[in-house]
Amino acid sequence: MELDNLERIQQLDTLNMLAEIEGLPDQLLRAYEMIQNSEVFKTSEFSVSRVIIAGMGGSAIGADLLVAYVADACPVPVIVHRDYGLPSFARGDGTLVICSSHSGDTEETLDSFAAARRSGCRVMAVCTGGELADLAKKENVPLITFGHNGQPRAAVGFSFGILLAIFVRLGLIPDQADEVKSAVDAMKESQAHLRPDVPTVHNPAKRYAGQLMGRWVTIFGAGHLAPVARRIKGQINELAKAAASFEFIPEADHNTLAGTLNPAEVIQPHTMNLFLRAPSDHPRNRIRMDLTKQTFMLEGPNTDFLDARGDHPLAHMWTLILFGDYMAYYLAISYGVDPTPVDALVNFKNALKSQK
Repeated sequence: MELDNLERIQQLDTLNMLAEIEGLPDQLLRAYEMIQNSEVFKTSEFSVSRVIIAGMGGSAIGADLLVAYVADACPVPVIVHRDYGLPSFARGDGTLVICSSHSGDTEETLDSFAAARRSGCRVMAVCTGGELADLAKKENVPLITFGHNGQPRAAVGFSFGILLAIFVRLGLIPDQADEVKSAVDAMKESQAHLRPDVPTVHNPAKRYAGQLMGRWVTIFGAGHLAPVARRIKGQINELAKAAASFEFIPEADHNTLAGTLNPAEVIQPHTMNLFLRAPSDHPRNRIRMDLTKQTFMLEGPNTDFLDARGDHPLAHMWTLILFGDYMAYYLAISYGVDPTPVDALVNFKNALKSQK
């Protein structure tokens, strides 16, 4: 598919996913500022020893990004819970459970909300509305709602930015206003090279999308870029309806690295391995990333680096998230599919509801 044909792009993108991607920098900034100025909860009411963020899909990836980013600064453990119920240690008011659901109707997250209330945990709810909002109001727990009518995966700026601001308001991490602004500025600067009106010859996201055509893609990330690898994988799945996977360094060097030989007729011509790289990487992980890519390359699979922009870890994370969104979008266009609808997920949810 010709990626420089703007008319064809508009024809395929019937629900304007492009506008969601274009607006991601402003969405991130708006989410952070919204909570910084909010009186929804009083910080003095909260003193927690652990935080659990319950969510699925696009809501959970925002939590993953938050956990990775605050790991070096937050004094209490923070985990992401992608399931029904809650871990058995989630008990008492020392545990804060943040239930995050874009629609407010995610059944796993609603079940976690109920489990948190039964176990006497402190609870907060983050959503656009739905049953979660109704329950939060009924049970008088702090509720943060945001306006977004698109797909959950297109609200990652909200799902991350709101959580980041909550952690600041709780005193768990320092103020992040400068870091958020730096990330947003770096994202907007990088967009100048990624928009559809930039020809393929000058547009790296379009060029990478071309390289991914007809190949199973694996994204490698380390440290704070590990959840970014997961995010890009999910975008390739949902936008392009294409197969993809993600791997974490250094774990991949203890198993995945051995799987570069067979089946050779599949691995060598039909896979692509992209390695996320940033100046803020741990020095040993940077060496591991270089050596891992080299090993893959020497064995035959296609490889390449994706480099972050900006001068801070948050900018490194978010410029790669934005690049991955554009790349997955152009891959969808290359395959001739509408990047917004996810019929497989909708059909599955409907089938699941019928089993109640």
